[in-house]
Formats: sequence, C-alpha cells, structure tokens
Amino acid sequence: MISTVINEQLGIKYPIFQGGMAWVADASLAAGVSNAGGLGIIAAMNSNGEQLRAEIRKARELTDKPFGVNIMLMSPFVQEVAQVVVEEKVPVVTTGAGNPGKYMKAWNEAGIKVIPVVPSTALAKMAERNGAFAVIAEGGESGGHVGDLTTMALVPQVVDAVSIPVIAAGGIADGRQVAAAFMLGAVGIQVGTRFLVAEECTISQEYKNKILKAKDIDTVVTGKRLGHPVRSIKNSFTREYTKAEYDSSNVSDEELEKMGLGVLRMAAREGEVSKGCVLAGQVASMVKKEQPAKEIIEELFEGAEKVLGGAMKWVK
Repeated sequence: MISTVINEQLGIKYPIFQGGMAWVADASLAAGVSNAGGLGIIAAMNSNGEQLRAEIRKARELTDKPFGVNIMLMSPFVQEVAQVVVEEKVPVVTTGAGNPGKYMKAWNEAGIKVIPVVPSTALAKMAERNGAFAVIAEGGESGGHVGDLTTMALVPQVVDAVSIPVIAAGGIADGRQVAAAFMLGAVGIQVGTRFLVAEECTISQEYKNKILKAKDIDTVVTGKRLGHPVRSIKNSFTREYTKAEYDSSNVSDEELEKMGLGVLRMAAREGEVSKGCVLAGQVASMVKKEQPAKEIIEELFEGAEKVLGGAMKWVK
C-alpha cells in the first residue's frame, strides 16, 4: 500500500485529502472521507466562528478520525474562524485565497499542521518560510478558483522549490493520475471533483447529475477580468457571465461581481444547475457513478499501485 510522510504524520490510512469545496465540504462529507481513511476537510468558506464551530462538532459526532478545516483567507470572518480552529484543536488547516502568514504563529503554537494551497513556486516558498507543514500545489485543471499553471507543470517545480512535503491537486480522478502525481514528486494528493458524487456528499442531486453527464470539454473558466478565475460546468449562467465579462464598456466590475453572488449555493444546495454555478474540474467527465467515499479512495489507490507496479515494463 502507498504510504508517505503525509498519512504517517497525520494519522490517516491513505495520503489523500478531500478538497475544501464551498457549499460542498460539510461535516457529512468530511467525516465520510475521514472514516474511509483519507483526510476529510470542512470548508469554512464565509461562515462565522460559531457556524464553523458547530460544523466541527457535528463532524466529531460522525467520526473519531482526524479531519481538517479549509480557511478562505478572503472571508470577512477569517479572524474568528482562525481562532476557532485553535480552540477546537483541529489537527490540520488548509488555506486558500490569500497569504496565511498572519495566523501561522498561533496555529503552529497550537500544534496545527498548516498546509496552504499554492498556485506558484513563489507562494510555496513563502509558505515554507512561514512554517507550513506542507503545501498543496493545485493546477488549473481543478474546479473552483484556479491558477494559470497546470498540475503537470506546477507540481515538479514546487517539489524542486521547497523542502517540505508537496501534495498534488487538480485533474486527479483515477489511479493513473494518482500515480502520475507521485511520479512528479508529490507525497500526497487532494481530490475534489470525484468526491462530489460520494454518497456522503450532501449537495443537490441535480448538481451530482450534472457532473455525471459531463463531457471532456464541458468546463469553462470565468472571472479572469476580476482577478479571480473560476472553473465550472458550462450552462446558462456561464454563458451570460462570459458575455458580460467581455463587455466592459457596458458592464462594470461591480455589476459583474453581483452576478456571481449566491450562484454556487443556488446550484449546490437548491439544485438550480442552469442559473447557478456548478464548480467542477476538467476530470468531471471521468466521474461515472455515485459511490461511498471508501470505494472512491480504494479505487484511486488500487489503480495507482497497479500503474506504479507496471511502470518500468515500458523502459528498455
């Protein structure tokens, strides 16, 4: 079985994280992944401190295994949630949408392993200097907020740039891609899109069906004009947003910003997958069925072991 410093240091069976997806990664999904041997992640998103505390305690009712919290550093409640993870003794914090340097000292002193998501070597080096335990190098194939570099290009460069462990994310949905991540030098993986159809995932069935019906060219990136590009499934919302995004003479940045408010919740929680935003990575078309998180993880690693075991047969 594949075992690395990630699962050994975090006390989990497999070196796999579930992505901290807003309006998706709740206590149910996090606990399901943790019970299956991975590291489940609760998305703090724009929750205030007490809302996050309630979700953490709910997860603890569902699992006795380690889980983490993803903190979006642009949240208006970031200082509250940064303190809550200390008070609740959360073992792992992943971060996104900003620099966690301001909170690193307190988190490290509390024994929290901090693992920022990074889209570049510069941010990976900064995270290492600030005391991060590891970094998640996430390529632009992923769903949600994306960077410019692909996973294939980003991961080995980050591995070469830092001495702390590197976890690969973006474009991972089967054992071949897991194996590729390890061959690039990563010692763990983070998976988001495939867990959207986990039985423990509580998003709307309409959202899950959209993933299951996706084709290989069905995702699109919007939001570049505002500096926060996002990958999602093409639908009426993305078409209207794209048209507005490239009409800067008639649509202001403020109006564009308003168009995106609440659309993810609309899709994930209300099932409105035409006018809502269906975040998903480019591997959505590789997701074929709903299944328990345990089956998903086992398939990923059994497939990876098979690929890695036969990798040398092509070398002469």
